Amino acid sequence: GSQAMALGAMASGLKFYSGYPMSPATAIMEFVSAHADPYNIVVEQAEDEIAAINMAIGASFAGARAMTATSGGGFCLMVEALSLAGMTETPVVIIVAQRPGPSTGLPTRTEQADLNFVMHAGHGDFPIAILAPGRPEQAFYLVCKAFNLADKYQTPVIVLGDQHFNDAIFTVGELAFQNIRIDRGHIFTDRDLPSPQEYKRYAPSESGISPRILPGQTQAVVYADSDEHTEEGHITESARVRNQMVCKRMQKLEGLRRDISPPEIYPSGHAEHVLLGWGSTHGAIKEAVDTLNQNKISAQMVHYSELFPFNPQHVAAAGFGKSKIIAVENNFSGQFADFFTNATGLSVDQRILKFDGRPFTAREIVDRIKNVI
Repeated sequence: GSQAMALGAMASGLKFYSGYPMSPATAIMEFVSAHADPYNIVVEQAEDEIAAINMAIGASFAGARAMTATSGGGFCLMVEALSLAGMTETPVVIIVAQRPGPSTGLPTRTEQADLNFVMHAGHGDFPIAILAPGRPEQAFYLVCKAFNLADKYQTPVIVLGDQHFNDAIFTVGELAFQNIRIDRGHIFTDRDLPSPQEYKRYAPSESGISPRILPGQTQAVVYADSDEHTEEGHITESARVRNQMVCKRMQKLEGLRRDISPPEIYPSGHAEHVLLGWGSTHGAIKEAVDTLNQNKISAQMVHYSELFPFNPQHVAAAGFGKSKIIAVENNFSGQFADFFTNATGLSVDQRILKFDGRPFTAREIVDRIKNVI
């Protein structure tokens, strides 16, 4: 899983990686560093996670596609800088490979308990996107999508893995590198600028996206500030400008929501029982659905790999109808189930939860569903 994520980043034009070793994310840095020279990638093992994310933000601000990866404890240290990227509208991709917490928890085991954390990380309101692949092929393409979303909307994008997914070994078919499309978003050159003096880094727009320039690459000057700022990028305490800038940044959520893909539904059609999952539970749930249907128990998987911002239109397309919804999650509270209910108004009828640091097996899911129904 870690190799799939790393390979997806490299195929997407990754040029700078900074990180501090923390299982289960360390293998991502190991893979990138092992192939850094032939692909002209700078890899920096930072002194801590605070330095790692600030380096990545700085590299991205200068124009390089940049990424960092960590686990929950390391991400705790990154959240102040996450807000910096939100305020300065700087793209950055962060992989959070989850493990059981709190604190050191079970450092070499698995869990899906950081969803609430990453969804609400950082102080203040600013847009983010959250992706969570369930298969290695999916991870390869989703990391590319993470970079494209980050560049297009000039905002942080978080990719969730976990120890089970990142450390697992998979056999996959040939990856379609020719399908990788790199979208750097709105980056202006001198040809795009009427005059250097007229450039405004944070100019409002209907989409909330302002064209950016790379420092030193044009005759215009980039003014960027971590304080609230004017269209030009200068510090302000104006109430009017504050309202304007917050609404500008948050308007990006509408575009991000449209770019979020629908969940995977397997098999198609209608079923009496819908197994709701996200991220690394994909394989176990899919196998459990096959087993249940073979045993004359009508079942279907609805698996989300693009979690936030949530697009409610996908729910209507999924056709939950009168199905009994059963959430399957590797955490104590059913974090995605709560989020799903809040976003859709649909009740989750049952929750099959596991938080002992071990991943689900298909047989375990089948047995517990039989007990539930």
